Amino acid sequence: MCPGAGAPTALLTDMYEYTMLDAALQDGTADRRCVFEVYTRHLPLGRRYGVAAGAGRLMESIDAFHPSEDDLRFLSDRHIVSPPTLRWLEDYRFSGSIRGYREGETFFPDSPILQVEGTFAQCTLLETLILSTLNYDSAVASAASRMVSVAEGRPCMDMGARRANEWAAVSAARSAIVGGFQGTSNLQAAKLYDLPAIGTAAHCFTLLHDSERDAFASQIQALGKGTTLLTDTYSVREAVQTAVELAGPDLGGVRLDSGDLASLAQQVRALLDSLGARKATITVTNDLDEYAIAALKTAPVDSYGVGTQLVTGSGAPTCAMVYKLVEREGADGSMVPVAKRSVGKASMPGRKLAFRALEDGRAVSEQVVAGGEEALDAFQPPEGWRNLLDTYMEDGETNPDFVGREALLRARDRRAASLAELPIAAMSLMKDEPVIPTLTQSLG
Repeated sequence: MCPGAGAPTALLTDMYEYTMLDAALQDGTADRRCVFEVYTRHLPLGRRYGVAAGAGRLMESIDAFHPSEDDLRFLSDRHIVSPPTLRWLEDYRFSGSIRGYREGETFFPDSPILQVEGTFAQCTLLETLILSTLNYDSAVASAASRMVSVAEGRPCMDMGARRANEWAAVSAARSAIVGGFQGTSNLQAAKLYDLPAIGTAAHCFTLLHDSERDAFASQIQALGKGTTLLTDTYSVREAVQTAVELAGPDLGGVRLDSGDLASLAQQVRALLDSLGARKATITVTNDLDEYAIAALKTAPVDSYGVGTQLVTGSGAPTCAMVYKLVEREGADGSMVPVAKRSVGKASMPGRKLAFRALEDGRAVSEQVVAGGEEALDAFQPPEGWRNLLDTYMEDGETNPDFVGREALLRARDRRAASLAELPIAAMSLMKDEPVIPTLTQSLG
């Protein structure tokens, strides 16, 4: 069974998280209070910014993260954990706290996108679930944002379900909305998140009938004159003429899925207007990405259907986020900053605060402040620094403001507002460094 929303998630993890739990329970360190953080060391090559997505979906998954009897039997039969750990897992529920960037917020290298606090035992089990959710969802939202930016107000719609794993496609549809898309062809996603659904007919429907005219007539009879007809199975010009003959000036629109889309769109627009179907819209599909959409900027296109490049992050299917322990309880009960020193993978010790520094309403830097709990509680950010962290979960209770359809729509609005704060260069598709620098400081 594929895991949908609310389905058990306790085995959506790597084995070593359970073996670490088992060892920590045996040596007495499992109950040490810990702080883990999620961040990326770098953006995909040449990208100017990223868009955070998936946290709302993640909270639902964490709520469902508790091993079933069948899960426990599997862990026992494979000898993955010891009998005492199995008994501990029977009552597992995450009861810690989670803070992070709001969905739709832009992020940069070293941005502390998520901060997870609790015992080591509780936090370590969530690593793979957290990373697999945030890495993929943020990759799709980031690609979607680039596409929406260059579409300049023309709607972009998700049509990528057949190019991804079944449930990845559902996640991608949700993440596309965070990135600014308007709807999806995926009915499961439309049902789960109450999204606008799109779709009429494919080339096979035309080929099924004895003539294109018969196919169009059938579709119009079933769906009404306001439907969108696929016009490139045979001759685009003849198809458009037939479509208007059958539907008249009330024809909803036509879709182009092959060929020189810019040239065809110009020809089709002129033909539709000459035949009196001035209100009919033109939708284009066919392996679009942000560069193809940008190339169609001057073409008379009304909307875009995006598939493969959306669900694969337009060449960057992950954000390379990592989940690192930055602070843990010491033998005396105080919190101790910790960090890796590995070459090329060193981490910054201590929990973080994160701000966007603004001048005249425009972002100039990402400000990351590290330090002990007391020092951070007392820290007063300078004027013009916008706080980027919010509380998703407190003592194991999810903040309802961050889950559900309304939260998803707020995330889409937040992406637009956050992007509007960035320098105009963020909108460029030219490969370059992050559009603002990440500046870090430690309070000692």
